[in-house]
Amino acid sequence: MTAQTSAAESGVRGDDNGFTLRAPDGTSYRVDLTREVLSPANPLLAECCEGRRVVAFTGPTVDRLYGRQLRAYLDARFAPGTWSVHVLGGGEDRKRMETVEEICALAKSAGLDRGGVMLAVGGGVTCDLVGFAAAIYCRGVRYVKVNTTLVGQIDVGVGVKTGINALGTKNMLGAYHPPHASLNDPAFLRSLAPRDIRCGLGETAKMAIIKDARLFQALEECPQVFQRPYATPASLAEEGLGRRGVEDYVLRTSMRLMMEELCPNLREHDLARLVDFGHTFGPVMETASAYRIAHGESVAIDMALSSELARVLGLLDARDCERIVALIDALGLPVFDPETCTPELMDRALKASWERRGRRLHLVVPDGIGSAVFVDDLDDIPGAALQEALDALAARAQDATAAAPLTAAC
Repeated sequence: MTAQTSAAESGVRGDDNGFTLRAPDGTSYRVDLTREVLSPANPLLAECCEGRRVVAFTGPTVDRLYGRQLRAYLDARFAPGTWSVHVLGGGEDRKRMETVEEICALAKSAGLDRGGVMLAVGGGVTCDLVGFAAAIYCRGVRYVKVNTTLVGQIDVGVGVKTGINALGTKNMLGAYHPPHASLNDPAFLRSLAPRDIRCGLGETAKMAIIKDARLFQALEECPQVFQRPYATPASLAEEGLGRRGVEDYVLRTSMRLMMEELCPNLREHDLARLVDFGHTFGPVMETASAYRIAHGESVAIDMALSSELARVLGLLDARDCERIVALIDALGLPVFDPETCTPELMDRALKASWERRGRRLHLVVPDGIGSAVFVDDLDDIPGAALQEALDALAARAQDATAAAPLTAAC
């Protein structure tokens, strides 16, 4: 739950039930791991809402899977007439100001006052939309997140950023609005489509590549984690890790790494951020593809391109570059998209990031497994280097296509 703290107490502290972040700027909030979060026997969600009026929002898929449970929980735990549930349209193309206005209008019609709570139950799009609406409704009301996707649990659900797509740019408008509570139930992941799991693994790989060689190795050994069972890798067991299983290890480690990296710079006063790895070329690719490319897929392609660039620039040795790109491929994620991975569009992405980051590029590139550095100036990336990196990925994608076995048409 959001609170204030002193800079001397800042940091991320974990326990069996989640993580508490205390930032130097005085912001404090908690991300909980729980089981059966929508069971009336579990009081956590109700305790987070503290008996306040609740206006809940979800998307069509989550409503179909969990809507009945959500309503049963609210009916069992909240007084009659103090809650309502609303279903928003799904998809990245709904992440716009019109949907935020719709959320605010529904909240107003439900009688939500400044003491109330907006509740988001869903993935990153739903939580971003509801978080932004909560930030501007009555100049700011509490909101609580129940994160139902892997991307939500390890990325959107552990930070304070909210945002929508506008002016032809991904996440152009937004606010820093810490959640009053952020709840993760790993059981939600069992209902995800394989593509959604892969997109979440892209964000997990991001943290492994830039921060944690041990997590990287675990993903190499268990690339289909959350999709099939694995025994805990010997490399983890030897170090006393993964006692709750590899899924729990990957989930908790990803959450902790993200929160630790966010904590000292929660509101991005310093625009050089390691967590922007995979987020320089990717946003432009998503927009240019009309969101045919999902967010986790754009992150994957961006990471592959940034790694190849690091190799070309002499910052990353060829063996580590190959391990990184091979891991992305093993996770079932793309490393190249011929329609958007053009020198012209990628150069435009570099310039857009340079403008957005205060006329400094701050491109994050790996310089080893579990380590990364910044390339700060546009002039440090010659056009020939960008072309060489793109050519390497295009050749890899072509080889993979040629090697793929023939399958019958559906």
